[in-house]
Amino acid sequence: MRIGLIAGPWYPIPPTGYGGIELVVDALARGFARAGHEVLLAAPADSTCPVTQLPGMRTSEPDLVGFTSSELSHVINAYAGMDGMVDLVHDHTLAGPLYRGRPEGLPVVTTLHSDLNPSYTAVYGAAARDTTLIAISRSQVSTALADRVAAVIPHGMEVAAVPVGQGQGGYACFLGRMCPDKGVVEAITMARLAGIPLRIAAKMREPAEVQYFHDVVEPMLRPDVEFLGEVGGDDKYELLGAAVALLNPIQWMEPFGLVMIEAMATGTPVVATRMGSAPEIVDDGVTGYLGSSPEELAGFLIRASDLDRPTVRAEAEDRFSTERMVDDHLALYARLIGVASGR
Repeated sequence: MRIGLIAGPWYPIPPTGYGGIELVVDALARGFARAGHEVLLAAPADSTCPVTQLPGMRTSEPDLVGFTSSELSHVINAYAGMDGMVDLVHDHTLAGPLYRGRPEGLPVVTTLHSDLNPSYTAVYGAAARDTTLIAISRSQVSTALADRVAAVIPHGMEVAAVPVGQGQGGYACFLGRMCPDKGVVEAITMARLAGIPLRIAAKMREPAEVQYFHDVVEPMLRPDVEFLGEVGGDDKYELLGAAVALLNPIQWMEPFGLVMIEAMATGTPVVATRMGSAPEIVDDGVTGYLGSSPEELAGFLIRASDLDRPTVRAEAEDRFSTERMVDDHLALYARLIGVASGR
């Protein structure tokens, strides 16, 4: 199978720091190649993913995150370059499903990476009927577009490449974006109620993120609450692996919390709010705990070190591996290519 993958224009594949979608695209590209398929990746030119990359793409543009012109011009170049080169395209951009200049008859799949609030629902609802939609959790499509989704495929990752930690650091950690939805303030409250030190690693590049940090989070920092900045790569897994628990008190209907499976891959249990995809990822009482209030979650944080870390890791290997994610995608691709060819 010849598979085209289109990533966004803003961060390289794989990302050097924060970048959930970019990590997923990287895992898919590597997994498809290992499975013996030809992969053509349209991504920023400074990407280092070890598959064939479409030439002529621009380097990453982190300062233009969210700019329609940046994404749309990237999409136009990607489809033009893939014309006649692939059997199917999996587009991970938002603009791609609406782009009408793509090669006629080319099967196109797109993943719903966002929560389906009214604006995103309108975009995906307007996507061409020849664009196949993939959801990343059942929760994501519980209120919209369920009739348009061809498959629910949870994210996976290279679990085998992640070192197992022992929770020896004696701290809890928070990993995410510096914004209210991710629950960093709630994580600080939980850790203090539990009497456990907290280390915070967060993406803080955009003006709103910087302002939120200075106005809300920075005044809450103390010797027992440490802000590390943005952490990626090996440093991220070292931070997660040494933590007694990952705190993920999300305050929104997050469609899929990749950080939760990253923590589980290191053997670290997750303490999270019972929102969005969290109940589909965390096996309550086995790989972590789910609750509602900071007080309830603080009690779970105290108990998290009693959970069996090898079991947490084994669950990540079984449910959230790249191999499982790749197999699920390939099964869908095969059906779509068969339909397109009339088989």
